Amino acid sequence: MLQLQGINAHYGKLHVLHDISLTIAEGERVGIFGHNGAGKTTLLRACVGDLDECSGDVRYRDQTVGRGEVHRNVGFGMGFVPQGHNVFRDLSVAENLEIAGLRHGQAALAEVHQIFPLLKERSEQIASSLSGGQQQMLALGMALMTRPSILLLDEPTIGLAPVIVRDVLRSVTQINRTRGTTLVIVEQNVQATLENVDRAIVIKSGRVIFDGPSQKLLDEESLWHLF
Repeated sequence: MLQLQGINAHYGKLHVLHDISLTIAEGERVGIFGHNGAGKTTLLRACVGDLDECSGDVRYRDQTVGRGEVHRNVGFGMGFVPQGHNVFRDLSVAENLEIAGLRHGQAALAEVHQIFPLLKERSEQIASSLSGGQQQMLALGMALMTRPSILLLDEPTIGLAPVIVRDVLRSVTQINRTRGTTLVIVEQNVQATLENVDRAIVIKSGRVIFDGPSQKLLDEESLWHLF
């Protein structure tokens, strides 16, 4: 489904990703982990073509993911939720979803309301007045309004209380199970995320140092030094 071959990325003179090659299969739930500055966010940005200084080949369903063409790449079915509560804070919940779903309209909205009933209940509420967890649900809902076949999430639980973390991760797992949406999640909350993904990828200093079943990291304490 998503193939990365020989990806190198730079920020000026800083070499961030080093020759990364990965394949994400249809319907997988993948967690990407690593210390701060390891290159996790940069890897997600490379996946959607949001990097200028990037070499290598990214393909999604046999389509070339062009650099600097995020809007075109989203049209292939790629949903990307950057770190933070990426919503239009001065608009209502309904207006946020409407803007995000201009291409798909009411059918997509019904699906989002089914997954996140709270967004239907709070339709007229201004986004800035929502709690952090509710804004994160809205950001996820906006991504789903594009009807993606793959959803790339950059630290969706950052700054959230533990009970809300569980709700968010449960929701994205539900999206995978009910819609078949492939999930790629970058997270610092390793334990909770490992329990909700099938495969774990660990990045250290811009290189993949582990790629295997998430259960292996949960079971073998000796692997925790990777972080």
